[in-house]
Amino acid sequence: MGRYVLRRLLQMIPVVIGTTLLIFLVVYALPGDPFAGKCGDRPCPEAYVQAERARLNLDDPVFVQYGKYMLNLLQGDFGTTSAQRPVLELVTSAYQVTLKLAFVAIVFELVIGILAGVLAGLRRGSFLDNLVLVSTLFVVSIPVFVIGFVLQLVLGVQLGWFPATVGAGAPWGDLLMPGFVLGSLSLAYVARLTRGSIAENLRSDYVRTAVAKGLPRSRVVGVHTLRNSLIPVITFIGADFGTLLGGAIITEGIFNINGVGGLTFRAITTRENATVVAVVTLLVLVFLLVNLLVDLLYGVLDPRIRHE
Repeated sequence: MGRYVLRRLLQMIPVVIGTTLLIFLVVYALPGDPFAGKCGDRPCPEAYVQAERARLNLDDPVFVQYGKYMLNLLQGDFGTTSAQRPVLELVTSAYQVTLKLAFVAIVFELVIGILAGVLAGLRRGSFLDNLVLVSTLFVVSIPVFVIGFVLQLVLGVQLGWFPATVGAGAPWGDLLMPGFVLGSLSLAYVARLTRGSIAENLRSDYVRTAVAKGLPRSRVVGVHTLRNSLIPVITFIGADFGTLLGGAIITEGIFNINGVGGLTFRAITTRENATVVAVVTLLVLVFLLVNLLVDLLYGVLDPRIRHE
């Protein structure tokens, strides 16, 4: 197991270099004046432009800029914004909020999605099965921003059951409705994926053997069927975690959440390139670590899977 984890960590190095180099080239190769709009309606003073170009190494070839950026990154220096605020401070604050939001969304996916999928898979053709299929198809067919606005209007404004917007510090209670909105689409996919996987495994030889041996139904379903059925679901959720972090911009905008989505949008519009690269770099690292965790969970769910 230790060798497997070490090998996977080493495999992450070229992935991190490749993805950060790609986003660095895209961000810093954008046409236009990088200092446009940074001094209001007037052009920036020449002395300020020269100082910023020297600070950001903009006069060096782009690959040299990337090399210097990565060297600073290895020392924990993500650079500073044009207002001289440390990028790491901004990104850390935004990621704390978005990670909380993504965690709430994942919990909804795990609890509601898997429970609905298991019940529908065990009772195929029943009213509950059809209800799960129709409701998940309904959710999949509606854009996330429509679900967000409707729930905000009905549950937040008219009924007052949840805060319509998220307050400062993003309390957990305020994130329940945005988390459900963010995870609604994935929740529907998890339910349908779990249903199909449960139904398929119920027809497997090892399940029929377990039934023939007279094992209790709870053990047949909970141990023999559910564990194997959750492997593709865990794979989906692991990949979805990175998508939730990167795709939270719409939900954060609707509920006024100061997370990664809003920070990235502001950084792109104001051309704070160091912030954009830092956000994407951390997103890649989180995505890779979550996928490593998912791979390790395979061995827990199915002991036949060996990592050595």
